[in-house]
Parts: sequence; C-alpha cells; structure tokens
Amino acid sequence: MSGVKCGKCLLSEFSMNEFVETVQDYISLIPEENKAPPDEYSKRLDICKSCDQLTDGMCGECGCFVEIRAAKRNMNCPVNKWSSVSE
Repeated sequence: MSGVKCGKCLLSEFSMNEFVETVQDYISLIPEENKAPPDEYSKRLDICKSCDQLTDGMCGECGCFVEIRAAKRNMNCPVNKWSSVSE
C-alpha cells in the first residue's frame, strides 16, 4: 500500500505496520475530552490482555479492537470487566 491510507481497503490489504499505524492514527484523532485518561487506558488494556475473550487485539465478545474501545472515555467492557470514566 506504500504508506497511503485507504478508507475503503480491507485489513488483509494492510501490512502489520500499516495496520498498527492506522489504529494509532484513529486513537490520536479522538478528541481529548472523549479520551480515557492515560492511566485508565493502561488499566483497561491490562484487563483486556488478561481476558480470555482477547484474540489478535480483538474482543471475542463484541468484535471491537480493544485498543480503540479502551481509548474512549464513554465505552464499557462488553463483559463488564471495566466501565466508562465518570465525569
């Protein structure tokens, strides 16, 4: 894909580096007021990493990319292992 990001491409058309960059770019575009605080984000990811539903960075319960779900302030874990950040 030579570094060009395509909104209509399938994941199979991305290299691993391009895929990781795309997820990181998406997270960076979340407005700060909608992001979970960094310490909460880290806690959420630690919980996800120990969960038996995690496979290849995706939640087996809902199909989300856990790094994106965990980055958003108002998101909850679909199996109730962590919850949204209160205002």
